[in-house]
Amino acid sequence: MKFARISFTLTLAMALSASIAFAQTAPATAPAKPASDAAASKPAPESPCARPNTELCPERTIYLNNVSQQSDANEDITMLRNMLPPNDKIYLVANQNAVFVRATPEDLAFAQKLLSDLDRPKKNYRLTYTVSEKDGTKLISTEHFVMVMASGQTTTLKQGSKFPVATGSYSAGGSNSAGVQTQFTYIDVGMNFDVTLTEMGNNAMLKSAVEQSSVAPEKSDVAGVQEPIIRQSSLKSTSLLVPGKSQILGSMGILGSTTHLDVEVLMEPLP
Repeated sequence: MKFARISFTLTLAMALSASIAFAQTAPATAPAKPASDAAASKPAPESPCARPNTELCPERTIYLNNVSQQSDANEDITMLRNMLPPNDKIYLVANQNAVFVRATPEDLAFAQKLLSDLDRPKKNYRLTYTVSEKDGTKLISTEHFVMVMASGQTTTLKQGSKFPVATGSYSAGGSNSAGVQTQFTYIDVGMNFDVTLTEMGNNAMLKSAVEQSSVAPEKSDVAGVQEPIIRQSSLKSTSLLVPGKSQILGSMGILGSTTHLDVEVLMEPLP
């Protein structure tokens, strides 16, 4: 009995020692790969929307709310096409002031931001032209011409009369004078303004063409026919305007007389 107990004790001790030795000598398992490496080892699923073929890409219609003329929309489209890849589809629907874009989601987001930055409300201005007729330093008359316009817009203002000028005649009934018909054309006589205003910080750049025309009291004899003489004076200028401050654009002499026209303009921002 005593021998058997000793044998059991020795056997148990040897077993425990073997277990400890095995635990110490067993090779350590390899560390697990980071989640990012594991994900990178797998190929990403192919997106149906990819360049150069964008036919399966999403579409979006972006409306321009502050376009006052066709050239404004054309400039926005030109900028967008220059900034986006050539494979993206960009169309302007002029009668709706809308831009249709088919592109990758990233390009669509960029197009939306770019057009939102460009499509801003423009300031409105009131321009008052004062045309003073003078004989030397003596003031004869003064006229005011007022127009309201937005920055970048071209405005035309005309005031005057249409003067008939015979251009020819024909006989509708043989040699009978009652059958002779005279053809006329009409010429605008008066004041004409062609104006473009472009905002520049707190000031504005003004390009204007002012023309004055009138019918002379005498007539010219052309092949035995008395024809009217139309006199014209014009002034073209480019000026930097300061709000609330009048600026003289120039002076135009009137042919056949000693008088001249002084032209000045006043720019006022509107709320």
